[in-house]
Amino acid sequence: MAVEGTTGRVTRRRVRTRANLLDAAFSVFAAKGFGHVSIEEVCEAAGYSRGAFYSNFSSLDELFFALYQERADLIAEQVSGALALDGPGLDVPAAVDRVTDVLLLDRDWLLVKTDFLVHAARDPEVARSLLEHRARLRQAIADRLARARGHTALPAVLGDTDGAAHAVVAAYDGVTAQLLLDRDVEHARAWLKQLLTALLTDGSGTPDHSQN
Repeated sequence: MAVEGTTGRVTRRRVRTRANLLDAAFSVFAAKGFGHVSIEEVCEAAGYSRGAFYSNFSSLDELFFALYQERADLIAEQVSGALALDGPGLDVPAAVDRVTDVLLLDRDWLLVKTDFLVHAARDPEVARSLLEHRARLRQAIADRLARARGHTALPAVLGDTDGAAHAVVAAYDGVTAQLLLDRDVEHARAWLKQLLTALLTDGSGTPDHSQN
């Protein structure tokens, strides 16, 4: 029993240490950029030794990958949850409001995400993981739009729900790239809402049912 209790405490402590290292790394990567950060800097920010670092991660690459995966999976879950709140139909403007509030978390996340994109462009294995995440995000959007078909029409120019999901993610990519430069979160959020509403409706904010 004593061994089991000790093991449980060690496991919980290791989970907490890993979480603290990830949180500290997020701040350091956002401030300095991946490729300009050392293990020592992450350890100092987290208040741990190199030994604590290496008991959880084999390298900065592994930590960076884990950090991105954790945040990306959380966002995919939040988007799915935001889209699931309506009934069989889909209140597009309300859904757009919820999704943009989730997607535009903060500029630090966008900096880390952009670093990961550049890293993935040079590493095929990392690129596969990034593509899989983006595919899951698009699938969550496409599944919700598919459930609303017959209740909420999509503009014919988008083709099917997969096309609409690609358009949503592409709009997000474009708006967030601008946000990295102008640093105006509120303007970016408002612009993304307008753009997605125009994409997914007749542009007026009210779903166009004339195509049914």
